Amino acid sequence: MTRDRAVPQQLGFDGMPERLFVCTPSKLASFDDCPRRYRHTYIDRPTPPKGPPWAHNSLGASVHTSLKNWYATAPDRRRPEIMLTLLRGTWVREGYRDDAQEREVFDRALGWLEAYVETLDPVDEPLGVERTVAAKTSVLALSGRADRIDSRDGEAVIVDYKTGRTGLDQDDARGSQALALYAYAAARVFRRRCVRVELHHLPTGTVAAHEHTEESLARQVARAEGTARDIMAAERALADGTPPDAAFPMQPSSLCSWCDFRKVCPGGADAPVKQQWEAVDNALARGVGERGA
Repeated sequence: MTRDRAVPQQLGFDGMPERLFVCTPSKLASFDDCPRRYRHTYIDRPTPPKGPPWAHNSLGASVHTSLKNWYATAPDRRRPEIMLTLLRGTWVREGYRDDAQEREVFDRALGWLEAYVETLDPVDEPLGVERTVAAKTSVLALSGRADRIDSRDGEAVIVDYKTGRTGLDQDDARGSQALALYAYAAARVFRRRCVRVELHHLPTGTVAAHEHTEESLARQVARAEGTARDIMAAERALADGTPPDAAFPMQPSSLCSWCDFRKVCPGGADAPVKQQWEAVDNALARGVGERGA
């Protein structure tokens, strides 16, 4: 249900600085993907009903938490064989088609994790694991949680785990606004240079990396500020009486099929229906996760 009341506005006085937009990279990305989806997620209260949980999200959460707990374990216990216990303890069961599919995905994920931690130095302690970093600009009060932040040669390195689509390459790492914003914030939190970002694709054991420059990071920050200004303008329009669907219009795309709000959105209703388990089913059919496949 959309709120009928205007969005409360901060009282202003002459000479006061404009309020900062409090955000995370995912919040900005939600608006870029579809303003209406942003409104349903961050503005409408109560939040419109979502669709059922997605199996690929359950898989990603299970793997990420397992790796977090790997680093919470004493270094002398960080061995591949503990991954079975860690994954069982964090496994999210929602969204799978049936028990058979869930077991197959669990076994596949366990193989990814065991192979991945074989590449890690068990005594190496990252600067942060699931670490929240934050920074301010003239427009943004930005925060975000990085999967891992390594320390290498006196610099910080952003590491992001991926369990989804294959074919990630340097362009994906270079173009990721989230990774760039993590790097920008991490440099300020840890007071050290942070320009390298990496996508670690666990199903294939590959790493897609990019070395930013200060200029390329600044461009990504400017892009984020532009999105924030667009969001604040839409919020002001809503507060001034613009109909919600005009202030935050839908932006139909292939993402509509995977949107949590597809059933309450006219654009989403026309999109092809995707089953909760379809993404992992497609991955299994392609052999994703079989090393060397």
